[in-house]
Amino acid sequence: MKFFSDIRLLLLAVWLGAAIFFVGAAQVAFRVVQPEQAGAMVGQNLTILNYGGLCVAVLLLMTSIVGAAKISRFWLWVERFLLLILAAACVVGQFVIGFWMDSIRAQMGRPLSEVSPEDPLRIQFNTVHQYSEWTLLTAMAAALVVFFIISNRKFAVAAPEKADVYDFSKEFKA
Repeated sequence: MKFFSDIRLLLLAVWLGAAIFFVGAAQVAFRVVQPEQAGAMVGQNLTILNYGGLCVAVLLLMTSIVGAAKISRFWLWVERFLLLILAAACVVGQFVIGFWMDSIRAQMGRPLSEVSPEDPLRIQFNTVHQYSEWTLLTAMAAALVVFFIISNRKFAVAAPEKADVYDFSKEFKA
């Protein structure tokens, strides 16, 4: 069970690392590249991040059934609830907020950098962008808590004194 749990942790850690990297890369992109190009690049990367988060959350939800009998019911349901929050945040970020931002951008009719900061559409775009940031932060926080829940899980009541760390024969027995 521990090996399986480690694979689940790895999936979660890869997505969480990608999300953290995305936050830094997005800020750098707007300093280095033209604003419209940076926005397109960040939008594409956010799409990949949202779809990846949704896939990881669904996969971890499905695999939470494996070995569930040996796990504390309370923490198992907390984990599942947080995975649902991760999935919902990715779906909302991609399909609601993303479409909303694209719609506002299309209504502007010109590049965002040419729109006055006092323009009502620009103000609305900035507000929706703030929602996007909060949604990603919510997904990242849920993923981080799930990471700690899974990593602190106890699988056996009493472990042998001198357990062989590389003995995988016990990992796959029911």
